Amino acid sequence: MMKLSAWVLMCSVSLAQAAGPSWDQLVAAAKREGKVVVTGPPDPQVRQELPAAFKARYGITVEYLGARTSDIAARLRAERSAGLYTIDVALSGIQTMATIYHREKVLDPIKSVLIMPEVVDVSKWKDGKLPFVDPERQYVLRVFNSVTPQFYINTREVKTGDLRTARDLLDPKWRGKISAEDPNSPGSGSAQAARYYLQLGEEFVKKLYVDQKPVISRERRQLTDWLVRGTYPIALNADEDEVERLRKEGMPVAAVHSLPDFSGATNTGEGQIGMFKNAPHPNAAKLFINWIASKEGLGIYARARGRAPTRNDIDERSFLPEVSIPRPGVKYFDTADWELTVTTREKISARMKELLGR
Repeated sequence: MMKLSAWVLMCSVSLAQAAGPSWDQLVAAAKREGKVVVTGPPDPQVRQELPAAFKARYGITVEYLGARTSDIAARLRAERSAGLYTIDVALSGIQTMATIYHREKVLDPIKSVLIMPEVVDVSKWKDGKLPFVDPERQYVLRVFNSVTPQFYINTREVKTGDLRTARDLLDPKWRGKISAEDPNSPGSGSAQAARYYLQLGEEFVKKLYVDQKPVISRERRQLTDWLVRGTYPIALNADEDEVERLRKEGMPVAAVHSLPDFSGATNTGEGQIGMFKNAPHPNAAKLFINWIASKEGLGIYARARGRAPTRNDIDERSFLPEVSIPRPGVKYFDTADWELTVTTREKISARMKELLGR
């Protein structure tokens, strides 16, 4: 008969194995792999600061792939069809995470991967829980939640008081002077159109996108350039980071965040985290996910991207304007809502094609 002490030891080992590796074991295993491949926004500051900070903390190299999500998605499909697996972690937007990665089942669950004490401590998160957004609450963790502009104006061409309500956008004097990202394109263009549709109604959307004769583009940089030059002094969409940079440099541009008939909205930007199945560096990937969800990692990422973190222990007011930070108790329209992204936006997009005659 097995001695009691031996039986207790075996049970302890079994329980430890079932619970997964300890933090020290994970760090050691990640260091042996020595590298993690992360895809994220093509932002020079993020590309520089995230790999440097992670390397300084753990001695592990981050190969950072900053590219358009459509390009990364195409690469993933091609590689996986050939049995190749080269990317570990994604930092992406809700559209890509929900309608590509999650829908195509290329993500591994990460809830059990989160083991860093300050990450699993729900008191450190603004909503008092780990901010998973997928239906299973296992695959996609949301780390940004910022108040997003409703539209942008050139302040030389559009004077204070010209747009007191959203319906002032329908004034005939703005006909042919508005630009918008293609409402049928994935991403912010369709998200903005869906927001107008749901908050202000189909008739408003028809008048705005058809009767006002806006110029349509799929390039936010072009929209931003038109805005700065005053070519189209009202932009329903633009490069938010670039507009803010230009505003600080004294250019005549501004973001409009709230109007009486058009409540504020929040967005996540590239603030969704996921881990790919068959990750080539699984331990380093798990370590990186814990770190990017920690105070240090998320603080660096949020500052670099200029986004409000979903943790409550990061001094966001030290790097964000007050208008970008959601106020407690205020009901915002969440443009990154999961159901809105995977179902409602597609229905509205189909209707928009009919309205626009496309």
